[in-house]
Amino acid sequence: MTTLSSGFARARRWLRDHPLAFDAALALGALVAMICGSFADPGTGHGPTFGTRTPEPFSVLLMVLAALALVLRRRRPRAVLAATGVLSAAEYVLMDPPAPVIMSTVVALYTVASRTDRPTTWRVGLLSMGALTAAAMVFGSTPWYSQENLGVFAWTGMAGAAGDAVRSRRAFVDAIRERAERAERTREEEARRRVAEERLRIARDLHDVVAHHIALVNVQAGVAAHVMDKRPDQAKEALAHVRDASRSALNELRVTVGLLRQQGDPEAPTEPAPGLAVLGELVATFRNAGLPVEVACADRGVRLPAAVDLAAYRVIQEALTNVRKHAGAGARAEVSVVRVGATAEVTVLDNGRGSAGRRPGAGPGGAADGGPGSGGPDSGGHGLVGMRERVTALGGALTAGPRYGGGFRVHAILPVEARTGEPERPGTAGGTGLRR
Repeated sequence: MTTLSSGFARARRWLRDHPLAFDAALALGALVAMICGSFADPGTGHGPTFGTRTPEPFSVLLMVLAALALVLRRRRPRAVLAATGVLSAAEYVLMDPPAPVIMSTVVALYTVASRTDRPTTWRVGLLSMGALTAAAMVFGSTPWYSQENLGVFAWTGMAGAAGDAVRSRRAFVDAIRERAERAERTREEEARRRVAEERLRIARDLHDVVAHHIALVNVQAGVAAHVMDKRPDQAKEALAHVRDASRSALNELRVTVGLLRQQGDPEAPTEPAPGLAVLGELVATFRNAGLPVEVACADRGVRLPAAVDLAAYRVIQEALTNVRKHAGAGARAEVSVVRVGATAEVTVLDNGRGSAGRRPGAGPGGAADGGPGSGGPDSGGHGLVGMRERVTALGGALTAGPRYGGGFRVHAILPVEARTGEPERPGTAGGTGLRR
């Protein structure tokens, strides 16, 4: 059944991509139906009889011409309807009993109705119905109220109604799709606008804090350097002002950055930026908090650029924080850091029971809202955005999503060579747990 449905879907896609081939096949089917119908004699009994009549050569010519016209029904629908209508009327006027050339007109009328507006469908449909029904009633040998004449009226009317219904449904589906796409674009634009506004506000705050205090530090340092030899007391006073200004700047920076954090997130470190060399200490803090964490790393003989090392550490920190906050009781986490060619792959898995809807993300300073157990980018936080921007800025890629069977997975691919070209950081942050 699956193979049959997939084959049918492929056939539909091929026909959608090759409309002329579909129209040619439809024209061939209409020609076969018209020729088969021309061998039927309506008779006066309880139904038509076959084999008692054969179509005239002129009727066969009209049927072939009408079928050929149907090949162009998408490109010139009104012209095709006019041509098939004239051929059908000629058949009713010149031949008795007439061959069913009107089948081509029914197909052409459906095409016009499905590809134009309703007023055009009404005008063209009524004109076609009236002209062909009148030709059948006036020039045919059967009584005007015969079922063949009424069938002309019914088939042309149903063709126009079916085409109009298809056009209405297509327009309705297109309108729904357009509204959905417009809503998606609006939502994405609104999210980008809010992120840009927040970044601009934070940048202005940081600029005000840093510019004021750095300018003050610069002035006082210049005074201290100028009077250091001759008036050491005044130099000490200037250095005290430098110390006070720098402390005030640090405090205001801490407050500004703290606006990005949520309650319960780790405090901003005062030591130098960490890396994978201190991953064991990070994991130990989560284990002490009751979250079992397993780490899979190799030897520690490879150094990464400072930015890459810090990004890997932050991804693990934010993902584990989100597991601890949202994965639920009894959750476990697994962390792996592997060197694959010119990249380093960082993976954080958890088996938490918290659903996506109950596990919102944290702010940029804490766990990623797209991290393990998160609700995705729309769940209220900006952690996923922050993690992805941090990784993307280095030329890497980050994916986050639910795992099959429960839990969540965060996977980051980081290039060994940072895009920023930062030098490798010596000291504790230099050693990583990667395999060469």
